[in-house]
Amino acid sequence: MRTLNDYFLSVKLSDVSTAGSAYVVAPDNGKIIKIYSVLGGAIATADAAITTEINGVAVTGGAITIATASSAAGDVDSAEPTAANSVQEGDVIEIITDGASTNTVPAEFTVIIRR
Repeated sequence: MRTLNDYFLSVKLSDVSTAGSAYVVAPDNGKIIKIYSVLGGAIATADAAITTEINGVAVTGGAITIATASSAAGDVDSAEPTAANSVQEGDVIEIITDGASTNTVPAEFTVIIRR
C-alpha cells in the first residue's frame, strides 16, 4: 500500500540489451522501497541482469532479472531493496544493465521512495 510519504521516479533504458546505464536524481530524502521494470518487447539469448546504485554504491536487494523466456512487451519485474537504499536530495540513482540479452528493446523503470 502506498502512502502520501511515497514518491515515484521513472527512468528509461533505451536498449536493455546493450550494456549501459540510465540515471535519475532523487528530489528528496528517503529510502528506495521498490523498483519495477517494464519491458518494451521480447529479449532473446540471455536474461538481462539489472542492478541499482546510489552515488556509485550498490543497493542491496536492488537487482532485477528480466528473463528472456517468454519475454514480451509489458512484462513486469521488481526488486525490494533491503539495505544501502537511503537517498538524500540530489543523490544520483543509477539503473545498470549488463547487456547480456539481444534484440534492441527499451525498458522503463519506476523507483518508489518512501520519506
